[in-house]
Order: sequence, then structure tokens, then C-alpha cells
Amino acid sequence: MTEQLQRELAAERERRQKFYEEMTPEEKVEFIDGEVVMHSPARNRHLLVTNHVARLLDVYVATRKLGQVRIEKCLCVFPRNDYEPDLVFFGLEKSAGLNAETMKFPVPDLVVEVLSESTEERDRGVKFQDYALHGVGEYWIIDPDAATVEQYLPGEDGYELAMKAGSGQLASEVVEGFTMPVEAIFEAEANLKALRELL
Repeated sequence: MTEQLQRELAAERERRQKFYEEMTPEEKVEFIDGEVVMHSPARNRHLLVTNHVARLLDVYVATRKLGQVRIEKCLCVFPRNDYEPDLVFFGLEKSAGLNAETMKFPVPDLVVEVLSESTEERDRGVKFQDYALHGVGEYWIIDPDAATVEQYLPGEDGYELAMKAGSGQLASEVVEGFTMPVEAIFEAEANLKALRELL
């Protein structure tokens, strides 16, 4: 390793430590490729989609004691980067290490990102690669404008697209037994119907 690279990595570690010291619960911030990334408030459509998925996944996971679901301000620590995905799931093994004071979370077992104009490049770029490389077992990318969901699963050379759809059933590989109608991601009535069926 060259001296210049060592200096750059040391400087990045210092910036990351400063990021940890200065971040606040009020902000949605990430540390990506050595830089602090601030997020602007989300559109209502983005929030509704996130809530629809979170409601179904959380009820399913909680009633079956499969782990824990978290939304937004959940700082997930990767070897070089820190992300706050829209929604994450931790299975039992990783959930066992969490407590009421946890602020730095491990690499999730499932990540859901809801696209926006300001985040799509990272969601399909650095995050896509980092999630695949560091053991996120399943990755959903939801496009609220197109009303579609993409499901990615690990393959030989990173993630492979398992499904892209605007209708039908989405079946998780990581959350045992969990399936949901794709329409329940985008439509309030379909979401409530799916919720009643889970209960």
C-alpha cells in the first residue's frame, strides 16, 4: 500500500469519526465513499410506499418472532460506508445483538430502497454493489412512479434480478414464508386487505 493511499484512508477514517460525532437523530445522513450525504425530505408517495411495506413486513416478522424491522433513520455500518436505507430486516442472529441504545446497526439481511430522483444513482450504484458484496441476502428496489418492485438475490457475480413486476406476488427468500401482493406496496386498499390476511 502506497503512502499516499495510507494517508487518504487515514483522512477518510477521521472524516467518518467526525460524521459519527456530529450526526443527529433529526437528520437523515449517510457516509458514502468518504463523504457525508445529506438527504432532503421525501415526497408523500415515497413515504406511503415505505409505510405500506413496513406495515406488512413488521407485522409478519413480529407475530412470528423472526427478527426485527426498522425504517429510515437506522444507520447500518458497512466496512467503508454508513447507510440509512428506507427499510431493513435483521434476522434473529443479528437482532440478538441489538438493544434500546443501539445507534450503529449491523449489515441487514434484507434491504428495501424506494427510489427518488436524488437517490436512484446511489441505490443502483454504490449501494447495490456494497449490499451484494457484504452479505445483504436480499435487496428490493421499489420505483413509486412506475409502481414496480425489483427483487435481487445473490448470484455468482453479485446480485441477480429475480423478479421485476407491477403485479402478482413478491415472495421473500430471506424472511421465511413472507409473501405480499405487489399491489399492496402501492395501493392503500390492497395493503389493508393484505394486512387483514396476515392477522
